[in-house]
Amino acid sequence: MTTDPAAAAPSAPSAPARRAPAGAAVLREDVTEAIREAVLEELAAVGFSRMSIEGIARRAGVGKTAVYRRWKSKLHLVLDLVEAFAVDGLPVPRTGSLYGDVRALLEVMSHVLRHPVASAVIPDLLVEAARNAEIADAVRGALLDGQRRLAAGIVGEAVARGELPDGADPDRALDLAIGPLYWRQVVVRDSVPGDYLDELARSVVAGLRAA
Repeated sequence: MTTDPAAAAPSAPSAPARRAPAGAAVLREDVTEAIREAVLEELAAVGFSRMSIEGIARRAGVGKTAVYRRWKSKLHLVLDLVEAFAVDGLPVPRTGSLYGDVRALLEVMSHVLRHPVASAVIPDLLVEAARNAEIADAVRGALLDGQRRLAAGIVGEAVARGELPDGADPDRALDLAIGPLYWRQVVVRDSVPGDYLDELARSVVAGLRAA
C-alpha cells in the first residue's frame, strides 16, 4: 500500500503563533497586528532600506512610541515577521520513505513561500543582507535553522532505513529541494502544479543517491 506524500505532509499554519514581545501583557494585540500589516505595506511601497519607523507608525495609525514599545528597530520588526513564518516549529515528516518525506517537505515549503512575507519581505532582506552583515546573520538564523533541522531529520531517517549511505549531506538535500522551489515561486513567480512537486521530489532523491 502506497502512502500519499501530500496527505502525510505536516500542515503549515495559516496564522502561525508569534513569540510575544516583552511586556505583551500590557500591549494591545490589535495595535500589534496593525503595525505588522503596516510593515508589509511599507516594504512593498519603499523597500527595507527606505522603510522608517515613522512611515510604519503613520500607516498603522499609531504613534512611534507604540512601535518602539514592541520592537527596538525596523530590523527587529521585520525579523519578527520572518520568524513567524519560518518552519522551526514543524515536525520532521515521517512517511516511511525518502521520497515521501521529501515530497511532504516540498508541500509545506510551497505553502510557506506563497505567503507575502516570503514573496515580498525575504527577497528585499536578502538584497540588504549582501551589504549588511548584521542583517545577513539575522536572516540566516531566522530562515535556515528550521530548514536545516528538517533536512537533517529527513536524511537521518533515510540513512536509518538504508535508503541513503552514512554521511549523506542534509545541506545538499536542502539545496536540491528548496533552491528550485524558491526560484520558481519567489524569483520567477510561476505557478507550482502538483506534478512539479512530484518531479522535484524524485529529482532530489536521485541527486542524494548519486552523491
